[in-house]
Amino acid sequence: MKIVIFIYQGMTMLDAIGPYEVLRNFKDAEILFASINKKPVISDSTFIEINPKYQIDDIKTADILLVPGSTVGYLRVLKNKKVLNWIKQIHSQTTKTVSVCTGSIILGAAGLLKDKKATSHWKAIGLLANYGAKPTRDRIIEQGKIITAAGVSAGIDMALYLLNLMEGEIVAKAAQLAIEYDPKPIFDSGDFLTAEKEVIKEAERKMEIAAKKELTFWDMISNAKLLLKMRK
Repeated sequence: MKIVIFIYQGMTMLDAIGPYEVLRNFKDAEILFASINKKPVISDSTFIEINPKYQIDDIKTADILLVPGSTVGYLRVLKNKKVLNWIKQIHSQTTKTVSVCTGSIILGAAGLLKDKKATSHWKAIGLLANYGAKPTRDRIIEQGKIITAAGVSAGIDMALYLLNLMEGEIVAKAAQLAIEYDPKPIFDSGDFLTAEKEVIKEAERKMEIAAKKELTFWDMISNAKLLLKMRK
C-alpha cells in the first residue's frame, strides 16, 4: 500500500503526522513524504521541520494521496501549477485521495472538487466555493474516492475512517488503541457550530496573529480577495 503524504513549507504538522500514525497500520504500508524539493519543510509554528526523502518529481503513482493543510502555506500552493498538476495526475492513479484542513482547498484548486461536497477548517471553508465545491460543515466527507476532513485533529478521525473502509473494523480499532486515541477534552468547544461566540472571536484573533507572522507583503497582495473572504 503506497501512501504519499505531500508536505510543503508552512504546513500544519499534525495534519500530516496525526494521519501518518494511523495509516502506517495498513498492511504492507509504504509511506512516502514528498515535497516540491528535498529542502527541510518547516511547520507553520516554525518549531518543527521534516526532511523529505522524496520530491514530487520522484512520485508517479500512489494508492493513497494525503494533502495536509496549513495556516498560510496553502495559499502559496494554490498558485503553484506544477504542484496542482502533480496532484491531479497522482489522483488519477489513486484508490483514495484525502485531505485534512485547508488541504481540501488545494484539492479544489487542482480541479478535483467541482460539484462535490467538501469540508475544511471552519475559518477557511468558504473558500471551497471558489473552486466549484459545496462547502459542508461535517467532520469527514466522502465523495467517490475523495475524502476531506475538517481542521487539524479531524485528520486522525479521517485516517481511522479510511483504515476501517479499506482494512476493516478490527484493524482500525487496533490502530486507534495503539495510539490510545480516546479523546475526552475538558471543554466542549471544538465544533464551530456549537462554540460560544466569544470563544470563536478569541480563536480567530489567535489565528490572525499567527497568519500575520507568516504572511509576506506579496502574499497579502496576491491573495487579497481570498484573505478578505476569510475575514467575513
